[in-house]
Amino acid sequence: MEFKSLTNIETGFRRIRLMLAVFVGCCTLVTGYALWSSFRFAEKQREKIYVLDGGKSLMLALSQDLSQNRPAEAREHVRRFHELFFGLSPQKDAIEHNINRALQLADRSAYRYYTDFAEKGYYNRLISGNVNQVLQVDSVSCDFSVYPYRVKTYARQLIIRESNVTERSLVTGCELQNTSRSDANPNGFIIEHLVILENRDLRSAER
Repeated sequence: MEFKSLTNIETGFRRIRLMLAVFVGCCTLVTGYALWSSFRFAEKQREKIYVLDGGKSLMLALSQDLSQNRPAEAREHVRRFHELFFGLSPQKDAIEHNINRALQLADRSAYRYYTDFAEKGYYNRLISGNVNQVLQVDSVSCDFSVYPYRVKTYARQLIIRESNVTERSLVTGCELQNTSRSDANPNGFIIEHLVILENRDLRSAER
């Protein structure tokens, strides 16, 4: 009778140990799942930013990896500079406005070209001759394997006069440095060492 009682006690202990092991295993699984879920939730929250619109409404915006957009932003920055700097109308205020906007995207190398053109009377001839200068950027080649980034721009200029239209080839080279973003420079680049490599007539046609 005592032997049977001892056997029952031993069996009870085994069951308790088994239940304890199962309980500890379940707790471990639940804890591991909770930690994994918390980590995933934290990672997703880092991909989101909250923006206050005038302190009134809360808008949710998904943030993106900036490195994925930099090549496109670099090409857009260079394209915008060339359109502002080389695309001119025969109005003094419009020329000054566009040139000032362009100079905020570049260093003094662009300013030196501006002063050189002004001293030679280039802008005055555009105004007095009622000449429109339209720039069409064909391509922007950026080398992101080195820093500062090396850029080469291929474009065409249309010199539109009352009597004819002249098409010119424009090729420039420059370097791009990262800088802080602003309203005047939303892409966060600055053009350095601007060089006009080619600017020659291609054809001319009567209007």
